[in-house]
Amino acid sequence: MTPSGPSSNVTPSRRIAEDLRAAIKAGHLAPGEKLPSERTLAERYGAARNTAREAIRLLAEEGLVTARHGSGVFVRESQRLLRFGSDRYARAHRETGLTPFRLEAKRQGMEARIEVAAITRERPPQDIAERLAVPTDEASVLHRENHYFADDEPVQVVSTYLRWDEAQDTPLTQPRTGKDGIYGRLEELGHIMTRVRDEITARMPTPAEAAVLDLPSGVPVIEVLHTSLDQDGEPFEVSRYVHRADRTGLLYELPVE
Repeated sequence: MTPSGPSSNVTPSRRIAEDLRAAIKAGHLAPGEKLPSERTLAERYGAARNTAREAIRLLAEEGLVTARHGSGVFVRESQRLLRFGSDRYARAHRETGLTPFRLEAKRQGMEARIEVAAITRERPPQDIAERLAVPTDEASVLHRENHYFADDEPVQVVSTYLRWDEAQDTPLTQPRTGKDGIYGRLEELGHIMTRVRDEITARMPTPAEAAVLDLPSGVPVIEVLHTSLDQDGEPFEVSRYVHRADRTGLLYELPVE
């Protein structure tokens, strides 16, 4: 890798970043390979070390490199992608005895793990309250927060909200909800899922989400706000899925009416 020619329209840090980016894209710097040190880059480009540091920061924000404390900066390894399809709530999948996440992980040869982070009664956020038609000024929902791992790597945080007046005094308040999970218990309460609505956005993570998902700098999240509707068209469960955007894809196959 040799420095490119100077350009009056490009700052020194961006010129260094452009050269490193090109080397990564071309495979001259392979996944897992260590980048030259800040000192080496500064000497190579006749620049200050803080200029080289800024160039590396730019690459980290793009998700191209990651820093390992005490070891250096490395080209990020390509990640296997978990794809969640529009059929993930199909009743036929329940016959496998696996949750949608465990089934998807198994299909791709990954080991799934789910940690129940919290189960609390609380006041709902405004968007959740609107979809469940519950008040925001009282503890009207049960909130279940789970953290999901594939091959021990964190890939998503799921916050599920249920009406408290339905969930109280049921297994829904416990870490283990029994056969068929929460949807099995909700069916027992009279809610059979017949339709879903997913609202999908991309954004940068909150500090708490970045910590749980162990996100490298610059990697966004995909948020899916999922609403389950029953046989009467009534919303009965809302879940906020926060996915690592570098590890997750969404696949929807829908009829055209």
